[in-house]
Amino acid sequence: MSGFPILTVLVLMPAIGALLVALVSSRRPDLVKVTALVNSVVTGGLSLWVLFAFKKGVAGFQFVSQHEWIHVWGISWHLGIDGISIFLVVLTGILFPLVIAGVDPHHDHKRYLSWMLLLEAGVLGSFVSLDLFLFFVFFEIVLVPMYFLIGGWGYDDRVYAATKFFLFTMVGSAFMLVGIIATAVLAKADNGHVTFDLIKIAENGSFAAGTGRWLFFAFAVAFAVKVPLFPLHTWLPDAHTQAPTGGSVILAAVLLKLGTYGLLRFGVFLFPAAAVWARPVFLTLATIGILWGAIAATMQTDLKRLVAYSSVAHLGFIVLGTFALTTEAVTGSVMQGINHGISTGGLFLLVGMIYERRHTREISKLKGLQKVAPVFAGVFMLVMLSSIGVPGLNGFVGEFLVLLGSFATARWWVVVAATGVILAALYMLWAYQRVFHGEPDDDNKKFPEMKWKEGMLMLPFLAIIVFTGVYPKPMLDRIEPSVKGLLTHVEQHSTWHVPTVEEGKG
Repeated sequence: MSGFPILTVLVLMPAIGALLVALVSSRRPDLVKVTALVNSVVTGGLSLWVLFAFKKGVAGFQFVSQHEWIHVWGISWHLGIDGISIFLVVLTGILFPLVIAGVDPHHDHKRYLSWMLLLEAGVLGSFVSLDLFLFFVFFEIVLVPMYFLIGGWGYDDRVYAATKFFLFTMVGSAFMLVGIIATAVLAKADNGHVTFDLIKIAENGSFAAGTGRWLFFAFAVAFAVKVPLFPLHTWLPDAHTQAPTGGSVILAAVLLKLGTYGLLRFGVFLFPAAAVWARPVFLTLATIGILWGAIAATMQTDLKRLVAYSSVAHLGFIVLGTFALTTEAVTGSVMQGINHGISTGGLFLLVGMIYERRHTREISKLKGLQKVAPVFAGVFMLVMLSSIGVPGLNGFVGEFLVLLGSFATARWWVVVAATGVILAALYMLWAYQRVFHGEPDDDNKKFPEMKWKEGMLMLPFLAIIVFTGVYPKPMLDRIEPSVKGLLTHVEQHSTWHVPTVEEGKG
């Protein structure tokens, strides 16, 4: 199996599934659902196979597949995976079948499932692409299905939210396209020919200081929009609130990680000197985002919008860890990206279940649900505590590593950002108290308990939340070598010095 192009199959499988679903007759809704579910389950199984076959302790890329695509432009089908991307791929592979199996789009299942599978192909392709042009293709593919999922299956203001999402991300992508072309052309002098190969450009490219900063900026704008980083975050609450439940889960869990992953893989790795130079800006914006997201979440009256703003705060911690540029902080930021996907994705599923029962997300109209649905309340509480970062659950591990590792190189930013942890407890616990505590009124007395199908849907989320919180070593063993390799690359191509544990203590 060593020569088997597993990553190519992994990317093409959901794309083929989208085509197969489109070809199935609309008069066979059961066959449409089975076709999509089988395809997504096989894709998830392949992602788990990659995880189990992945060699821990290796910093470089594994399962590399490279084939010439457009020779004259130096474009190739170049795929690979390392410790920074492996769990993003697995998260994507696991979440899509859960969403397809557990969330009902209510109408036009065929188109909905086709867009879902095409979205999965775009996300997986983005996480494993090692060619700049190929990455851009997959990065753009993601926009189209998400636009139609929000606009076609969302709520009242879905068209406005979908258009806003598309315009914001398209403008960012325009900057990145210019940056990609300029990077490939300018790197020709160092490589002897035009190439879009990420590794060749990163290893051989020697850009002038000013040039590297402009190129870094072109990439960073696209990824800052996708994160989204303050003040480019305004599209996110609208998109989350108006998206269907399945769209919200995928948007929070994996699409936003295209931004944090991109900053690390295509920002810091390609332009280490410029990334070091830009550190203060990104640390400041991340810290503002943490506080702004937390304060805005506290003021929300819509439960789904509250969770959406909490994402702005959580993603700020990920960006903070990325630009702290220490082993602990970057490892924590990579891990927190996965943890955020699990906890926030789970919260959006649970909020969607509440809406299906009560046809409202207004916190003021929800009260006393714990008395009539104690199991539902217990599941919600565990996922909520994971989002807050309670010790023993997955959210704590990544957040703690980010704060611990960032203290050595971004001390005062960390001191300010740490207040976001307190605010997260405030808005989440306060929301839980208002929704689940107290005496239910006549409408809430009929709130149904969690069904077995819903419980089975939430079970993987709960298992990962507890297991990763108690025993994060398997994840850390695979992430840390690649992070160390990245930071060694930054040291070699910039003036940055990664502090040791002893220096950090000082």
